[in-house]
Amino acid sequence: MKIAYFVPCYIDAFAPQAAISTYQLLKRFDQLDVDFVGRAACCGLPLTDMGYSKQGCKIEKNFTSMFSGYDAVVIPSGICAEEIRDHFNAIEQTEEVIRLRENVYDIVEFLHDCLQVKALPWAKFPHKVGLHNGCHSLRYLKHARPTELMIPEFSKTGDLLSLVEGLEIAYPTRKDECCGFGGTFSVWSPGCAGQMVEDKVNDYARNGIQYVTSADFTCLLNQQTAADKLGIPLKTFFIAEILNGSAVL
Repeated sequence: MKIAYFVPCYIDAFAPQAAISTYQLLKRFDQLDVDFVGRAACCGLPLTDMGYSKQGCKIEKNFTSMFSGYDAVVIPSGICAEEIRDHFNAIEQTEEVIRLRENVYDIVEFLHDCLQVKALPWAKFPHKVGLHNGCHSLRYLKHARPTELMIPEFSKTGDLLSLVEGLEIAYPTRKDECCGFGGTFSVWSPGCAGQMVEDKVNDYARNGIQYVTSADFTCLLNQQTAADKLGIPLKTFFIAEILNGSAVL
């Protein structure tokens, strides 16, 4: 299976360890031929998030030219995967573009749904870990059951983490509550966003959670910064760091 690996701009800038761990994790599976497309920079999410969808057309064209022809495109970011799948609308919807959009996955979807991974023998993390499912990944990529829906319980992130030796999954009291990042939301409404993330990290503390993981590093960056500012003992890890066995305390 020939896959393209895309590292989003914010991961490249703020979380190289997340990018490296995801690439190493993909390379562990012999059935995959992984091609890191280093020329790619952005999926266009910042423009879409601001309402400038037409201005994102050039980015979408460049992205399509670099990632067409692969069996799948794998991204260490739920929000970027969802951007391409659901909001790649500025560009003409040719057969090439449609096929690309249909074959984009974040790392959780790819491992759980495509590869149907049932064992991670190299992964050990003997600690209680809080699981944060970001809003986009939870409700658009369907990583888990949102608590507001009366449907059978499921959790793709939970299924994968349960394969890690010694790991105990934990949740804050309000498990699905947004951490307040929201991209431009935290810029335009800093007071509200700041209170939301403060509530989130305090919820972890009340539940004795000192390690937190997520499939969206933007959420982790927001939560780690707030915890550090408030003096709350918290360490965050991108989910692939734990699944790859490369999370360092």
